[in-house]
Amino acid sequence: MKISTNNTDVRRRNRNRVFRFINNTRETCMSEISAALDVSGPTVMSIVKELKEDGVIREVGEYESTGGRKAKAIASVKDGVYAIGVDITLNHVSLVYTDLSEETLRHRRIQKSFRNEIAYIEEIAEIVRTFVKENQIPEEKILGMGLSMPVIVDKARDMIANSHVLGLYEVECEEWTTRMPYPCEIINDANAAALSEALWQKERGSMIYLLLSNTVGGAINVKPPETEDVREDIRERAVTDAYEGDNWRSAEFGHMTLYPGGKTCYCGKQGCVDAYCSASNLADLEDGKLERFFEKLEKGDSGYRKVWNQYLDDLALVVDNLRMAFDCDVVLGGYVGSFMEPYMEEFRQRLAPKDIFDHDGSYARPCRYQKEASALGAALYQIKDYIASI
Repeated sequence: MKISTNNTDVRRRNRNRVFRFINNTRETCMSEISAALDVSGPTVMSIVKELKEDGVIREVGEYESTGGRKAKAIASVKDGVYAIGVDITLNHVSLVYTDLSEETLRHRRIQKSFRNEIAYIEEIAEIVRTFVKENQIPEEKILGMGLSMPVIVDKARDMIANSHVLGLYEVECEEWTTRMPYPCEIINDANAAALSEALWQKERGSMIYLLLSNTVGGAINVKPPETEDVREDIRERAVTDAYEGDNWRSAEFGHMTLYPGGKTCYCGKQGCVDAYCSASNLADLEDGKLERFFEKLEKGDSGYRKVWNQYLDDLALVVDNLRMAFDCDVVLGGYVGSFMEPYMEEFRQRLAPKDIFDHDGSYARPCRYQKEASALGAALYQIKDYIASI
């Protein structure tokens, strides 16, 4: 892909690269920026001056002298803007807010049953207003908010095309977004959670995010090859944007067939991955309390160990198929993913014999964000767009 550029394009690109570099470090200086980005000193000096005038970076001190003038320490103004993320499930509403740190600053989870009613949407809006007020977030600094939901969003039509879980079909996004107190975008929950992971691991390659919650979903993040023909700002966007397919239905991993003719899935098919690998297969043994399942598992409950062994066997089949299809890391997220870290070694031992190339299961790893990943990702869509605009 050949991309022509003029001086304005190059200037805009370098400005954005400089800001991203500063924002991704605790603090830095102009000589470090110049060396890291291979941009001339005068160009960096000019861009830094502009960014300071725009109020998005600031001087935060000086480095020790190495014989000449002390270098000024520079950092981004992390609290210059904020974004709100809301994750809506069948039984809960989760909220977070973040800033340019791209980390959760505060989160809250409320037990609330979903209702397909305008009154419910208005209640969500009021919950957001209360959350902002309680956390004393300056409203003038709020870029907007994201709504994470287990839905397929047809972006071409701006419609919630489908949600078996919530019972939503062909609903205009405006029905939700115009009732929110801030500019709002609706995002698939797995895509939102995957964005949280992708922004944290920018230096890594492509990634499959497998969402193991009360339903099984997923997201595909593909990083293009790093060639001279692909501009760095495009690479940055690509690793944080999910491949969504021609009809916005990609990564519906929960509805791949694991056992033909097997258990009936909520979608009506038989043998779906969701019927075997959703968190409810474990949580339902403890009245929906997944943490209790793992507590008893750790205490040596033999019945729960048998259930867990079968779960890992089924999950290994799914993850191996994803690896064979996409040849990249597979991140285990969602409710079960947040408990997976202590069990990764035994899980990788199940994967290794299935790997016909490397005989290794190290490509599978647990999610970093164990709480409110989808809510954070929903907020980060706003942050990501803001950073891209600088």
